[in-house]
Amino acid sequence: MSINNVLVADDDEGMRWVLSKALRKKGVNVDLARDGDEALRLVKENVYDLALLDIKMPGLTGLELLECIKKMRNNLFVVIITAQATMGNAVEAMKRGAYDYLTKPFDLSVIDALFEKVSRAREMASQVSVLKEEVKDLYPLEKTIIGNSPAMQEIYKMIGKVAPSDATVLLLGESGTGKELIARAIHNYSNRLGNPFITLNCAAIPNELLESELFGFDKGAFTDASERKLGKFEQASGGTLFLDEIGDMPFDLQAKILRVLQERVIIRTGGSKSIPVDVRIVAATNQDLEESVRQRLFREDLYYRLNVIPIHLIPLRERCEDVPLLVDYFLAKTCAELGVLLKRCSTEAMRLLTDYGWPGNIRELENTIKRGVILSPDPLLIVADFPALMSPHGEELSLEGIVELKLRRSFPNIEQMENSDVLAMVLKQVERPLLRFVLEKTHGNQVRAADILGINRNTVRKMINDLGIELHKE
Repeated sequence: MSINNVLVADDDEGMRWVLSKALRKKGVNVDLARDGDEALRLVKENVYDLALLDIKMPGLTGLELLECIKKMRNNLFVVIITAQATMGNAVEAMKRGAYDYLTKPFDLSVIDALFEKVSRAREMASQVSVLKEEVKDLYPLEKTIIGNSPAMQEIYKMIGKVAPSDATVLLLGESGTGKELIARAIHNYSNRLGNPFITLNCAAIPNELLESELFGFDKGAFTDASERKLGKFEQASGGTLFLDEIGDMPFDLQAKILRVLQERVIIRTGGSKSIPVDVRIVAATNQDLEESVRQRLFREDLYYRLNVIPIHLIPLRERCEDVPLLVDYFLAKTCAELGVLLKRCSTEAMRLLTDYGWPGNIRELENTIKRGVILSPDPLLIVADFPALMSPHGEELSLEGIVELKLRRSFPNIEQMENSDVLAMVLKQVERPLLRFVLEKTHGNQVRAADILGINRNTVRKMINDLGIELHKE
């Protein structure tokens, strides 16, 4: 189904002009609004197939306008546009019924792809459900989810979509990727907010105790059962039960979990009475459950019951653009906890942290920053404050070793590169910091720098021009 009529609401005249020009080239009728109130009037007077709304406008904001539109025109596809790529904006936009969420600046090719998506969605008569408004800023400092990368934006959208339902969610990802934080966010943005969020790590409790932890026990169920104890399912009544590392759950206990998911009742250990439970299940694992099913280590029927809405959390190495944000956050958090003045990372240290592979993901990064803050007496953390990142075994590498390590990380598939002039590119990247360093140490004295480098002054002058090095006179 084609898109014929589009509303663009943005207080930025330049953005309105660019979008209207691009859309009219597609043969689309475009109405423009400079604020939320004007946009609301146009929606009341006209029928649109798509609305592009800036999140910050005079009068009604984009989110407020979105909410009004969904009450009047539930079949209108709305896309929120913002320059602030925060989790709160992304989740709120999806919660209130936005079809998508775009971050400025963006290529006009993004609009082309958006048109295709909306057209397909209209043909299939599928659109995002209207989501109820929830409390903003739900997370205290230590529970904030950090990340503005495209991958994290998709996670935020998923949270906004799935939170209002009671569907079972399965979080998949390596250890340390923040699965519990995502589970808490799903609970906090759901209708169960205000009721308990209970966690249970299935790998941390001995098998013989896990069943009574989940289902509780009646008085006299065994020798030490002097009184009744409520299990996690009853403790989470009306709320959410987060089953972490569910792939480690004993096979025989999996059948009892399946029964709870199917019948919504439990039986305490040593009891006979069926007790109804109203609990939403969010499960998580770092294992390949499909492979566990094939090896008969995990029940196939339970896997399909859990895998209603899977959310894949990517490792930190695949969203390295979020590392500086996380570093700044953990620096602020750690310094506040220790009661010391705020520390920061040098440019070189931040580059090292960003380039590192982080096999332990966010948990490893947090511990690394905490260790650096505690051990360094200086307000500026440098590369030397993170020796464990310099080599797999923790010893500090030689200059040659550092270069080799960087090359391996920068060109993991170098054997597939052709006609790329890698040598010239690498030499330039070595020459520039070397010359900059020597000039800094010689206070810009080119004759002295040439002497140290073993080249003549004319070559130094040419390198300064060719490499674009700025000289700072003292």
